[in-house]
Amino acid sequence: MYTVPLPRIGTDEAWRDAAKRLVGAGVSPADVLWNFDAETEELFAPATPLPPLTRRIKAPQSFVSLANTVAWHKDPQRFARLYALLWRLRHETGLMQDRADPELSKLRQMEKGVHRCKHKMKAFVRFRDLRQGGARRSFAAWFEPIHHSVEPAAPFFARRFADMDWMIATPDVTAQFVDGHLSFHPGQPKPDLPKDAAEALWGTYFCNIFNPARLKVSAMTSEMPKKYWKNLPEAQHMHDLIAGAEDKGRKMQEAAPTLSPERVDKIKRQLRSDAPTTD
Repeated sequence: MYTVPLPRIGTDEAWRDAAKRLVGAGVSPADVLWNFDAETEELFAPATPLPPLTRRIKAPQSFVSLANTVAWHKDPQRFARLYALLWRLRHETGLMQDRADPELSKLRQMEKGVHRCKHKMKAFVRFRDLRQGGARRSFAAWFEPIHHSVEPAAPFFARRFADMDWMIATPDVTAQFVDGHLSFHPGQPKPDLPKDAAEALWGTYFCNIFNPARLKVSAMTSEMPKKYWKNLPEAQHMHDLIAGAEDKGRKMQEAAPTLSPERVDKIKRQLRSDAPTTD
């Protein structure tokens, strides 16, 4: 029996390395216990040295892509499910294209969950200006992801905000970008971030672009789940905007411009002249 420790930071690479060694040595999924961030340290035996990598292990690129994403899911069984699928791929040709396979279907659902979490992180991280002076601006943000999405999403922020130093703190992992270098550190409690003057401006902008005539609460909360509202500066206006949407929409309709009778007659004449004739 192999008990494989996996770190919270660099999880995907650690899992890939261990999986290649184990499948290369012919170790069955039933003989492997995956221990993420010492979560099972008290229940199982200490880690067993992994077998050496004696040969190149090949897997479909679609599986590699799937594993690189699912490794960041919060499901404690994700590693066992991935390894079981890798084990089957040795002999089941075309397994990655089998949409009816229940295990592959479950992993695809987990993959979608991680992608969605990364998307929400990119959309809902709100930086605050630390105003520390110096050659580069410095910002920090607090975010509470559903899955372990900080590491796979952080390169996006490094590209998008390459001209400034920043930190994204989460309960899981903290990402820091300083002088162009991206690094990861253990998670932490919510820091006491300073007020940002831009938040009031952003709130004013958000209120002014809000269109009550197009409000669909269920669709809005699907794209912006309420669990994220407490960390969004614009969300403090959300309840008032929703409560007043019906009245504001009615006033917009009443204030809508109307065509003068002369303009209406001209349009009707133009439509009649453009209409096709029949014999």
